[in-house]
Amino acid sequence: MNKFFGHLKTILTHKWWVFYYACKLGIPWQGFMHDMSKFSPTEFWESVKYYKGTSSPIPECKKDKGYSLAWQHHKGRNPHHYEYWTDNYDTGMTLIKMPYKYVLELVADYLAAGKTYRGKNFTFIDEWDWWIMKRANYKLSIHPETIDLITKIFRKLAVSGNKSEAFKYIRSNEFRKEYEGN
Repeated sequence: MNKFFGHLKTILTHKWWVFYYACKLGIPWQGFMHDMSKFSPTEFWESVKYYKGTSSPIPECKKDKGYSLAWQHHKGRNPHHYEYWTDNYDTGMTLIKMPYKYVLELVADYLAAGKTYRGKNFTFIDEWDWWIMKRANYKLSIHPETIDLITKIFRKLAVSGNKSEAFKYIRSNEFRKEYEGN
């Protein structure tokens, strides 16, 4: 029973922080609707089983079973995950450039995960360091332009002395057009 309520609290805390950061990034509706699939039986019950409270239950399930049905369900229904934007697995994989609004939601998701699991110890510099480590040490299946945009966003948030101005610039048409090429 503790795992049930612990996981539920983690989901709700995470959703709150995603909404918070999504509002800062100019996508409040996406933030509100974010990760609703986590309440589906496929995702919820597997995550309760592997709940630890200090990190996502998905890697724990993958360690145990070698895969996660919750993750398969989740990434196929939530376009803010870069895995959603891949195709042609039989011929080597095609990486599809993510739409800007989903990159923003992905960043809000990453920031919210950091805030959810690190709480008062959360910093934008730590998020920047985490992203640089992830980018360097993993074979990311992300379109190169999407990687560059995520990197620019994390850098901007990490080095900015004025977070309000940083968020304002990130949600600006100028910044978006750099990525979209319009």
